[in-house]
Amino acid sequence: MLKPILLVEDNPNDLELTLIALEKSQLANEVIVLRDGAEALDYLNCQGAFVSRPAGNPAVILLDLKLPKVDGLEVLRHIRSTPSLKSSPVVMLTSSKEEQDLLRSYELGVNAYVVKPVDFQEFVRAISDLGIFWAVLNEPPPGSARYVRKS
Repeated sequence: MLKPILLVEDNPNDLELTLIALEKSQLANEVIVLRDGAEALDYLNCQGAFVSRPAGNPAVILLDLKLPKVDGLEVLRHIRSTPSLKSSPVVMLTSSKEEQDLLRSYELGVNAYVVKPVDFQEFVRAISDLGIFWAVLNEPPPGSARYVRKS
């Protein structure tokens, strides 16, 4: 069974573009969409509306930096401080080019920091490349399921 890709994004336009790009990359992984940091924490901790979700961590977490309720840095801090989550790959997917956001993300243990391109084609290409890297090229932690592309 393939692990899902967790996408935490509150901007409807960025969400739609990201989903289109992931679809174009032909990954077989389900994409779980969450709209704020509190919802992401509930999902990751199997709490609230996600108390009965299937066990296991996502293949990768695509996390926006500026989120309502709980920001992306706080979600990242929680992931890296929770033993059952800390090896989960996290990609900060954000519009912020601010050096302090970049530095803080890496200090907290993000695996990659990607600034969302403004150009539509560049955005689609960047997201597609991310999906292929994490689902096909990246070697997952021991005990993880291997991911496959649709043929």
